Amino acid sequence: MTVCAATNNPGKLRELRRILERLGYTVKSLRELGIDLDPAETGATFAENAALKAAAFCAACGLPTVADDSGLCVAALGGAPGVYSARYAGTHGDDAANNRKLLAAMAAVPAGQRGASFVSAVCFRLPDGRALAVSGSCPGSIAFGETGHNGFGYDPLFVPDAVGVPGSEKTLPNTARRSYAELADAEKDAISHRGRALAKLAEELPAFLNRPQEGSIG
Repeated sequence: MTVCAATNNPGKLRELRRILERLGYTVKSLRELGIDLDPAETGATFAENAALKAAAFCAACGLPTVADDSGLCVAALGGAPGVYSARYAGTHGDDAANNRKLLAAMAAVPAGQRGASFVSAVCFRLPDGRALAVSGSCPGSIAFGETGHNGFGYDPLFVPDAVGVPGSEKTLPNTARRSYAELADAEKDAISHRGRALAKLAEELPAFLNRPQEGSIG
């Protein structure tokens, strides 16, 4: 199946393409489809924003569309930055500014109280209006400084509780306290919020596609 990866974020596109192609899909980017669209993310939840983006991009391209809305939820900050993760410092997609603001907000929070989770809501939308929503999360904590270069967004600050084992479904405790940005792709995809959401999508999609169209989302 050919699907549209509905994101303007280069880092997210690389991750979506890597995971979806591993699951057997042919992925087309917005650039490859000639789509220049940036729908407003006005939802109050990750799931609402994912659904908004999936509907807008699916209508624009006429292909099955996978949209993700994701973010970092920090316990000590009452769940912030949450749905505002990409624009936490004021400018959408300014990773460096977002990370600086997060470190400043967490400066007085001691080790042991820096728990956080990455959350991903994924919406798979068909041109006939049917949609499937799934989600995934990854628990971890916020580091005291940035480490690693293999990632984007808050990856250099997020330390997952576990890491994946390449070539296996096993996970291991992250005793070395490596950040998302220090993990190899396979180590991250096995435990990441987006990897887990897309794995659920792959599991649920066959049954979803075989359902009758009655009651479809308009």
